[in-house]
Amino acid sequence: MLMNRIFHPSDFSDASNVAFAHALKLAVAGRCELTILHTGSVGGGDEWRDYPRVRRTLEQWKILPPNSPKEAIAKLGLAVEKVALPYSDALHSIRHFLSLHPHDLMVLATHQHDGYERWTHQQVAEPLARKAAEMTLFVPHGSEGFVSLNTGEVRLASVLLPVDHRVDPNAAMKSAAILAEMLGCGEAEATLLHVGDALAPQIRLPETGALKWRSTHRNGTVEEEILKAAQDYHADLIVMATQGHHGFLDALRGSTTERIVRHATCPVLAVPAHMMEPALAIAEDLATGRLAI
Repeated sequence: MLMNRIFHPSDFSDASNVAFAHALKLAVAGRCELTILHTGSVGGGDEWRDYPRVRRTLEQWKILPPNSPKEAIAKLGLAVEKVALPYSDALHSIRHFLSLHPHDLMVLATHQHDGYERWTHQQVAEPLARKAAEMTLFVPHGSEGFVSLNTGEVRLASVLLPVDHRVDPNAAMKSAAILAEMLGCGEAEATLLHVGDALAPQIRLPETGALKWRSTHRNGTVEEEILKAAQDYHADLIVMATQGHHGFLDALRGSTTERIVRHATCPVLAVPAHMMEPALAIAEDLATGRLAI
């Protein structure tokens, strides 16, 4: 499938709570394994295991009835593991954990001003992204994102996907479509945006699926025009195609993806272009019901 294992590091902040809602909603929709990791001081007890509260959140979202037992989570096809790494060096412990336990998607809160404030700094975000799974969903501080923390409602009506000649956008386009299909978003609009004087790449727009595709062109500074377009189209999600681990690392050193992640007011999904076509095809069939398991 597109994602079997989702990883979310939690610091118990408000921004992390919003990111947690996205990780949990995607895990429920995809019947995935969800790992919630906490680093730092955990005291002498197990209080940290109760937070963030998965069952209470699912009950609040009316996915589970009130006072459901722990076993009810498994009946949803969802497996949740909570891990505590009581080390002062959060970056080192998270990197070590991911090296031993690879995941398919990392859901990360950014622009935090408490807790993991260091995550907004390049020296932390860069190696975390490098060690993250095939995709990374960045949820910015101060944003409600496209999943309501209170109700679990999904508001994914507009997706923006910047394109250029350097990176094949097909994996990003398919990932966006699969994500929308999984979340039951109906006919959401997806805009392919090309910025610059050069001719836009020739891209065949899908004719079916949960996303209704269109393309547009703008002149100007790439980052500024992407952020302006996100505002103009009321984007709920920006999907950035990257060149993979090496290209994504370069991007986080100061080019387009890094600046979009740091300045966007909506979540940003980074998708490596090298994602395998067979895996995407199987995930698409599962999301659309053409293939059953």
